[in-house]
Amino acid sequence: MCVFGSKFGTVGLSADRRSHRRPSRTERTWINPVNNRMTTALLLANWDLQCERNNKDHRTSDAGSQRLLVRRGQSFLVTLHFSKRSFNKEVDKLTFHVKTGPRPTQTSGTSSSFPLSSSLKKAKWSSTVEGQDGSSLTVAIFPPPDARIGRYHLTLEISTEGQEFSYDLGEFILLFNPWSTDDTVFMKSEEARVEYVLTQHGQIYQGSQDFIFGCPWVFGQFEEGIVDICLQLLDSNPKFLRNQDKDCSRRNSPVYISRVVSAMVNCNDDKGILWGRWDDQYDDGISPLSWTGSVDILQRWQKSGCQPVRYGQCWVFAAVACTVLRCLGIPTRVVTNFESAHDTNSNLTIERYMDQNGQPRSRESIWNYHCWVESWMGRPDLAAGYDGWQALDSTPQEKSEGVYCCGPAPVKAIKEGDLHVKYDVPFVFAEVNADVVNYVRQTDMSWKKITHTSLVGMKISTKSVGKDTREDITHHYKYPEGSREERAVFKKALHRKDRAPAEGGLKVRIKASEGINNGSDFKVFAVLTNNTGEEHRCHLKFGTHIVSYNGVLGPEIRSKDLNNITLEPYGERTVPLLIRYENYGHHLTQDNMIKILGEPMQKRKLVAELTLTNPLPTPLTGCVFTVEGAGLTDGQKVQEIESPIDPGEEAKVRVVFVPWQSGLRKLVVDFESDKLKGVKGYQDVVVAPKPKRSL
Repeated sequence: MCVFGSKFGTVGLSADRRSHRRPSRTERTWINPVNNRMTTALLLANWDLQCERNNKDHRTSDAGSQRLLVRRGQSFLVTLHFSKRSFNKEVDKLTFHVKTGPRPTQTSGTSSSFPLSSSLKKAKWSSTVEGQDGSSLTVAIFPPPDARIGRYHLTLEISTEGQEFSYDLGEFILLFNPWSTDDTVFMKSEEARVEYVLTQHGQIYQGSQDFIFGCPWVFGQFEEGIVDICLQLLDSNPKFLRNQDKDCSRRNSPVYISRVVSAMVNCNDDKGILWGRWDDQYDDGISPLSWTGSVDILQRWQKSGCQPVRYGQCWVFAAVACTVLRCLGIPTRVVTNFESAHDTNSNLTIERYMDQNGQPRSRESIWNYHCWVESWMGRPDLAAGYDGWQALDSTPQEKSEGVYCCGPAPVKAIKEGDLHVKYDVPFVFAEVNADVVNYVRQTDMSWKKITHTSLVGMKISTKSVGKDTREDITHHYKYPEGSREERAVFKKALHRKDRAPAEGGLKVRIKASEGINNGSDFKVFAVLTNNTGEEHRCHLKFGTHIVSYNGVLGPEIRSKDLNNITLEPYGERTVPLLIRYENYGHHLTQDNMIKILGEPMQKRKLVAELTLTNPLPTPLTGCVFTVEGAGLTDGQKVQEIESPIDPGEEAKVRVVFVPWQSGLRKLVVDFESDKLKGVKGYQDVVVAPKPKRSL
């Protein structure tokens, strides 16, 4: 049991006269005109919202059982305990009232009144008797599958022969329901529903298309207080502040809700959650590399009075959006697009201007990788064929309808080149399909144009259902490069006959030596190929730079400038470039060398040992481990190491915590130091349930 009402609640004498006092004996009895006998008024002694049972049935029990969290399109139970006598349907009339939002009205769908009826109505709010035991009555209440989500107030009105009593039964929270076939977020697969709605941890893929690695993340959508923060986020969005009634009336639509969340996760137009920054200047906040989960970010936003949390980058924006949308009941997953194009002028082409030294002089770029989320929903606002996964991007890149948000863009529309479909399909289409045109300034000040048609949108990745492996979903977004279908899509999208052909019979590709390890010297190679029958003399400028994941070039590490390289007909030549650790070591950001140990049981102390071996030839100072896990740690736990960690030595700490939920959990660790930053590790933890005491 989670909520018992006071003995009498709010009591009134009639529909026209209300009172908060307990009725007198004379007010609680009257003459029944049917049989001319004295009748006792039906009074509510207390009630039970059955939070534990309902939350379990509605798959929200991971958020606790102290209050009622239910999903639309599925009934929940309320037990009413009456005093003096039991419910009699011949003389007693029960009417329930539900309201959400600051200005609830029936016309906006934010208020509804419905009597106790013989059966549930599947298209509207309704209630019926589930069972009766003496003076106790169990009622099933049904929220329709298109009900507005949010925080509701529930009241009960009892009417008997002219007397009327009203009781405030309390609050409940209503969420979307992917288990209901009539909800627009319905998913058929139970495994997918568990993964994309209930699972509180995951993998976010980073790196480059040739070196992909998974970064563990704690979404924590059912951690304490998160659902309240998500509802507060909705109530903080500019659309709500401009017109509360209109905003709340549209909260039955996952399309509308997801678009609001996309805008509110960044702070560019509003009191959003995250401040984006990409210049490595994080002293007045927290480096994006240091976050291990969404819970700390959301809590910081709420505790600061909705001031943006510093700082985030694309995977942090995507992860927080995933947490909010899963919490609200919309199936969601984080997606990574490698070699992701940023098209600023909507021409579906990345135009890069470079000076004679190869330095970029344009705003358009290709990111090593870029993360967004996909949410599963129907699209009744569109023509048939666009239901399913929708791309949503909270990273503030370009404005959509005057606001920094993106989507929901149907993935099917992106694949088919249907750029007219709402929302923002052209931008996402360019991210995965744009041509790349390089304009290189020549020594005579002319421009050389080099076109590439298959550089972007590589190895689009997400976590597999039920396991920590990568699933390649590139085929969801595009047809195979060079296929007939792919070319047909481009003809439709670009309104031209064909894509621009690649130029030149000379090609250059870059490759790195195998077995590169942090702390070691290594080589990269420029491989020059002559695909013509003539000899060519070439001028090669070959250099290496630090580059952030979003394509922004940092300082140069080393370069070569070679004149008069001779390439024989159909010949090939390889030019090596040695990169020494002393040149790149101070730019290191990530590594993955953490092991976590432990033997878990619910509500019993657990010790985890965290270790990291310093792979660098210089000592590490300022070493800090941060640990968190949904259902495991009750927030973050931080362990600092005061002494330096010499080369080859282990940094080792022990963290004590008490798991409070059973089942499969994930413990996520972040390691920070002066030279190694954003090092992530994780361990699956199967928590055994606490043994029940025998009687």
